[in-house]
Amino acid sequence: MSNTKLLDGKVIIVTGAGRGIGREIALLAAREGAKVVVNDPGVAADGAGADAAPAELVVEEIRKAGGTAIANFETVAEAIPASKIVKTATDTYGKLDGVVNNAGILRDAIFHRMSIDAFESVIKVHLMGSFYVAHAAARLFREQESGSFVHFTSTSGLVGNFGQANYAAAKLGIVGLSKSIALDMNRFNVRSNCVSPFAWSRLIGTIPTETEAEKARVAKIQQMGPEKIAPLSVYLLADAAKDVTGQIFAVRMNEIFLMGQSRPLRSVHRGEGWTPQTVAEHAMPALKSSFYKLDRSADIFSWDPV
Repeated sequence: MSNTKLLDGKVIIVTGAGRGIGREIALLAAREGAKVVVNDPGVAADGAGADAAPAELVVEEIRKAGGTAIANFETVAEAIPASKIVKTATDTYGKLDGVVNNAGILRDAIFHRMSIDAFESVIKVHLMGSFYVAHAAARLFREQESGSFVHFTSTSGLVGNFGQANYAAAKLGIVGLSKSIALDMNRFNVRSNCVSPFAWSRLIGTIPTETEAEKARVAKIQQMGPEKIAPLSVYLLADAAKDVTGQIFAVRMNEIFLMGQSRPLRSVHRGEGWTPQTVAEHAMPALKSSFYKLDRSADIFSWDPV
């Protein structure tokens, strides 16, 4: 492979880039030649507080390594602040080539105990935040007839997990958002893809570790560093990925998966139409063998990461 820098001359925004996966993407994008807007308001895992240090430290690290970066502390959860992240890129570097929608918070609770605020705040950051930043960048991308979006989804939405109705709904919503952007903007040479990461980060740090099995599970997840997620994400921003759009990828340690998208599994038909009774007698028994179980992410990805 050549040593060409894949993002030479490109300007990239990474949201939630102060820590974890976002930080690793920002660092690698800069190493690959990008000028990076490191966005992070520096909130706690549940969205509380604010701290300029995380974003500033990443910028400092990039600059020390000879790269180019600027910090931005806006929240993605409101439209005007989110649009200012895009403005930071264009004001500072004169253009924008890629957006990584990585910012997120967690407010886990079993469904009947989940507060309205816990649901709305998670939707606001993940789903609305991905929309606000992408929407602010979309007109620029349309005018220049180029651009790439990388949005972060999760197997919590794609497969399922306990206690994450807010997060799962947001993350599956992002899949629909990404596909729509890919369809609507394909004619302008603009791409949109999703990445579902398996990695140890602050957000995963909220997983309970009371039993021995839980401790062992977390120990395994801790081996999956956030740096493992960065190469695919950076590739998707590059011209090398010009024919990759509308896809969902998952990354687990050294594995990259292409994830499925909803398509019909099987069908039943009655010439005279259906009644509730014939649905019960005919349709459901015929379809039942193809039902999905109440799987969680860990049931589907049941082998150790490699």
